[in-house]
Amino acid sequence: MDLTYSEEDEAFRAGLRCWLEVAVPEHGPPPPPGDWPARRAYDTGWQRRLYDAGYAGLHWPRRFGGRGLPVTQQLVYLEEYARAGAPYISVNFVGMMHAGPTLIAEGTDGQRAYHLPRILRGEHVWCQGFSEPQAGSDLASLRTSAVRDGDDYVVNGQKIWSTRAHVADYGELLVRTDPGARRHRGISWLILDMRSPGVEVRPMRTIDGEAHFCEVFLTDVRVPVTNLVGAENDGWRVTNVTLRFERGTAFAQHIITLRSQLRDLVRVARLVPGPGDGTAWDDPALRSHVGRLEANADGLWRMAQRGITEAEATGLPAPTGSAVKLRFSELSQELSELAVRVLGRAATGGVRAGGVDGVETARAYLWSLQYSIAAGTSQIQRTLIAERILGMPRPA
Repeated sequence: MDLTYSEEDEAFRAGLRCWLEVAVPEHGPPPPPGDWPARRAYDTGWQRRLYDAGYAGLHWPRRFGGRGLPVTQQLVYLEEYARAGAPYISVNFVGMMHAGPTLIAEGTDGQRAYHLPRILRGEHVWCQGFSEPQAGSDLASLRTSAVRDGDDYVVNGQKIWSTRAHVADYGELLVRTDPGARRHRGISWLILDMRSPGVEVRPMRTIDGEAHFCEVFLTDVRVPVTNLVGAENDGWRVTNVTLRFERGTAFAQHIITLRSQLRDLVRVARLVPGPGDGTAWDDPALRSHVGRLEANADGLWRMAQRGITEAEATGLPAPTGSAVKLRFSELSQELSELAVRVLGRAATGGVRAGGVDGVETARAYLWSLQYSIAAGTSQIQRTLIAERILGMPRPA
């Protein structure tokens, strides 16, 4: 793994930095929490800016509309993106990081030709319909059924924790197409048009006061057989391709952002009053804690770099994605808790301290609680690490 930067990489960095210095301020701040139509417009508008400037799908192959850039320039992009404080891709996340790469790896020519350009341009937003009330961590026990009827599947069931489904155009949908098969062998991966008759989306308000997640109810929804990705009843294998993208390379930007947040915390700690006459940063225990977090974040970034390199070489996500996702979840929660401790009452009283909004710090802490559940629980990740990376035997 050679991750040194060449002259070409640094030239790419310089051009990207110049563009971000202009484009980020021009796009402006995001809309207030809760205004999801405005959020969709803001995020898809930014995606279109990236596309028009040639910065959308840098890692996608050229034949599918991407840039096909080498891994070093993909990493430069992530570093500069975080440095500029550029908008998080938010509603475009599932399409860009999950659905798009899965279609590139497993989709038909027709599916790729229709969906990939629209994902890149920000015209279509995607969500994920995997988890169910009775099948969360145990995803293979899902019950949503799809019965073949001519050229369609007729789908009935319920999905939950479908992030941003209320503003999505399409969804990744897991269904059971062979109820008589063993759990993992009767599942199929479908493209769901969220505007189809029989699709009902209900937003769910979470502890931070937002409605990021949704329930999706499916009643006699007709999905064309042409929307099947991979072979019928081979959806579990396709799903693992999706999940490994989700838990591996898709977290690279999150890790870069985490490192930026850590440096912001240090800046704030140098300004916030400490228990004595100095600042919070004068506390040796805090400095030691921050140093350990910095070392862990750097190690996690190296793991992500390795995963991105392997994904580029093989065309498939690296199996280390579960380890990246697990450690990111732990570090994010630890950092968010530390930020609340440093700000103290400001985190709950809505007071600005060191240029940081205490309310936003508290909201970030509450949001961090979901990391150990979202994209697969931490317990499931540990099992995957044991079996697929360490080669440990399954329990008897």
